[in-house]
Amino acid sequence: MSIGSEFKEFAMKGNVVDMAVGVIVGAAFGKIISSFVGDVITPILGKVIGGVNFTDLAMSLGTDPKGVPVLVKYGSFLQTIFDFLIIAIVLFIAIRGLNKLKKPDPAAAPAAPPRQETLLEEIRDALRKR
Repeated sequence: MSIGSEFKEFAMKGNVVDMAVGVIVGAAFGKIISSFVGDVITPILGKVIGGVNFTDLAMSLGTDPKGVPVLVKYGSFLQTIFDFLIIAIVLFIAIRGLNKLKKPDPAAAPAAPPRQETLLEEIRDALRKR
């Protein structure tokens, strides 16, 4: 078997194709969520908390030999954490909403109990009536 035909067989398996579609759709959805957080949620949150911009927060450690200030930009780190939390909450709400829209699978209906279990229940009920 040639390398080309082996690769074709590998690439055409359902799991690989499904995963590729999932990655592409996930990347596009990630851009949508990032835009929503950066362009809609963050400005509203900034307005609510009084216009504080966390990315500007830093601690000076002095200057390097060239005279450039050395900064620990902890505000940028805090902003990244806030962005992650907001994205996680938005994704949770979106997935929760999508799950509510899904119709229950008719094939997932509970199966009837086995015949012997039904008979045992009937025997139990008959004995209680005595």
